[in-house]
Amino acid sequence: MPLWTLYGLMQGKASTAWPRSGNEGQEGVLGMPRYDPELCEDGCRRCVDACLPHAITLAADGPQGRLDVDYGRCIVCQACVEACPSGAFSASGDWAFGVRRREDLVWAQALASHEAGRLRDTVRRVFGRSLHVRHVDAGSCNGCESELQALNNPFYNLHRLGIFFTPSPRFADLLLVTGPVTYAMRGPLMETYEAMPAPKFVMSMGTCAVSGGVNGGGYACGNGLDGMLPVDVYLPGCPPNPAAIIQALLLLLERGAQQVHGGRMDRGGQDG
Repeated sequence: MPLWTLYGLMQGKASTAWPRSGNEGQEGVLGMPRYDPELCEDGCRRCVDACLPHAITLAADGPQGRLDVDYGRCIVCQACVEACPSGAFSASGDWAFGVRRREDLVWAQALASHEAGRLRDTVRRVFGRSLHVRHVDAGSCNGCESELQALNNPFYNLHRLGIFFTPSPRFADLLLVTGPVTYAMRGPLMETYEAMPAPKFVMSMGTCAVSGGVNGGGYACGNGLDGMLPVDVYLPGCPPNPAAIIQALLLLLERGAQQVHGGRMDRGGQDG
């Protein structure tokens, strides 16, 4: 008997029962920084100056000194938390930031109710409880790819959820895109999308694919998938962790609820 087979039999089942119950494996992992505008000091712009991807900017309209916070550009570096003198930005374990609408990643003063849109009936009718994913690396640094690989380890075991990666776009339901979409990868990306059978869906994974990240708008790439493909699920992060990826995939399949609206996570959500 091979050594690893014997080891597996001795250790027993290693896969987590999450998301049905149990532990998602993200204890102590830092998520998106929380923002509380009530704690902002007048005239302070330290967080704006510290934010490399310009996820935090001074609002062009409204009260003077008001901040615009776009989690779709956030790389989770925590520089704003370190720079903020008043605690307006604080560290958190909020990692489940998958959303259906891009605007839900932008901090809003008021929370509004949102409809699931066109996805619900189509997803339930066509896919049931399974999903086949074609991944395209459109210029990623491979940080997102390392997290995708972790989905197939014994702990997360993505196949138990009926979700599979496929090498052919002709068998794919979902196009999962990472990277800021370099000009060299635009052609292959569009060819992959066109080769997929309808109905088909698109997931923008990682801050680069959502908004271009720190390289967005440079000489080699645009600003992610904006204006290129119809995106059904946005998942920011640099990179998003395996549990966040699973949460976003289950959101697409209508097997999990969206936890972020108006740039704010429901406090009943993840608190690492």
